[in-house]
Amino acid sequence: MGIHIGIDLGGTNVRVAIINKNGTVKELLQEQTEPEKGPVHTINNIIRMIETLAEDEKVEGIGIGAPGPLDPYRGVILNPPNLPGWEEVYLVDGLKKYFSTDNIQLNNDANAAALAEARFGSGKEYNSVFYITVSTGVGGGLVIGGKVFSGAQGYSGEIGNMILNPGGYQYSNLNKGALEGYASGTAIGQRAYQLYEIEGGAEAVFELVSEGDQRAQRIVDEAIEYLAMGIANLTHTINPDVFVIGGGVMKAGDLIWVPLREKVKKYLYPGLVDKVNLQPAALSGDSGVIGASLLAQ
Repeated sequence: MGIHIGIDLGGTNVRVAIINKNGTVKELLQEQTEPEKGPVHTINNIIRMIETLAEDEKVEGIGIGAPGPLDPYRGVILNPPNLPGWEEVYLVDGLKKYFSTDNIQLNNDANAAALAEARFGSGKEYNSVFYITVSTGVGGGLVIGGKVFSGAQGYSGEIGNMILNPGGYQYSNLNKGALEGYASGTAIGQRAYQLYEIEGGAEAVFELVSEGDQRAQRIVDEAIEYLAMGIANLTHTINPDVFVIGGGVMKAGDLIWVPLREKVKKYLYPGLVDKVNLQPAALSGDSGVIGASLLAQ
């Protein structure tokens, strides 16, 4: 029996791990991604990290969760905002040159996390799971019957670009008024600085909220309102059994969860108000590597 490798490729860090069959991390390495040095640099680092972990063991499967947009069918990273300069990067082909297995799979990082939560986390009791990550950006992933739904071109779950305020705030290369421009941790920090010169990013904003700062509260209220709209839209479109929500912003706990659960209700059909199911992610920071490995199992 060989090993299965999970890779969580992010804009800041890349994490490579051996994942056990029960969904636990056996061994993990983490390094800075350094995307500004180009994809060849990062791919070479990933190869070295896999070789370090594998030693003399056979690698049976490699799964990669990476920022979208990407093409999971061709194994190509297209032009993700979190990896600037990465255009049409054939990541799967690059790894196949160095490893004997043909079982190398690439998918959106939110899809990978969704698969982990559906299999081993807060979604394991449900047939349809929609995972939402609210962190540096906002992403989503849909798992039905234990399988990721990627869509015809692999763009399923790109909810950060969902337009909620036409002509509204411009964030990165997304649509004006897109969800990520209001609800992501990056957006919360930027809005706080632009409007009130509050420094320190989203973490500082939530700290001020806990101290009763009304300026910070207005920023957070706006973010929660837009996140609630997005969840309501997804409920009316997909109607999953459960929404599993994770990411760094959700670590603010009741400052987010209590108002979010109430705000979602006002945007729903009456018959759905008591049916919508929002649950916190259970696997925390390991969901990316665990889910990535499941892509190749």
